[in-house]
Amino acid sequence: MCQQGTQRTLSKLSGVTLSLNVVDHRKGPRRRGEELEHAILTATLAELTEVGYAALTMDRVAARARTSKAVLYRRWSGRAELVIDACCLWGISDVDLPDTGALRTDVIALLRAMSAKMDSPQGGILRGLLAEMTRDPEFAKLVRERVYTAGPAKIHAILARAVERGEVEPRILTSRRATVATDLLRNHFLLFGAVDDEVITDIVDDVYLPLVRKQ
Repeated sequence: MCQQGTQRTLSKLSGVTLSLNVVDHRKGPRRRGEELEHAILTATLAELTEVGYAALTMDRVAARARTSKAVLYRRWSGRAELVIDACCLWGISDVDLPDTGALRTDVIALLRAMSAKMDSPQGGILRGLLAEMTRDPEFAKLVRERVYTAGPAKIHAILARAVERGEVEPRILTSRRATVATDLLRNHFLLFGAVDDEVITDIVDDVYLPLVRKQ
């Protein structure tokens, strides 16, 4: 989930279905505003899918979007900001907040939703971004603040409800224990790829619940 103050016009585009096939606009009318930005961000996501963040360049995106590199630089300072906006627009890490009425089933449902997202075409993009974070501290900061927020935000909401039900002590909400489940899921995804249901239940039952539940 992205911060509203940094999305510019992206919020108006959130209902658009992603298509990685960018239309050749050279034969059409000149594009401006949201239409042009949409084409650029769609081209950016297509490039991420095909070549990954490390090989993505402003030149490649401009060519794919049928515009000029100067147009890109008038809107974004560099590829990091461009990529972040593209990922925010398409919500590559967004998942629904489960509400099953119990901590264990809430956390399992959340991890399953995150795993399904990771196993989708968008998951390949997310995996590339997470890997790049280890090499680029500034990019890592942008990803943490604006892209990879779904897991931590959702797990804190789940824990807050568990506190209200008396399953978890309030101090857990501000401890490092809070995000252990989503952290382990992310690490498994980075190292091994798709996360199956057995791994999810092991994370929850063997590691997470003993750490956060009231004794």
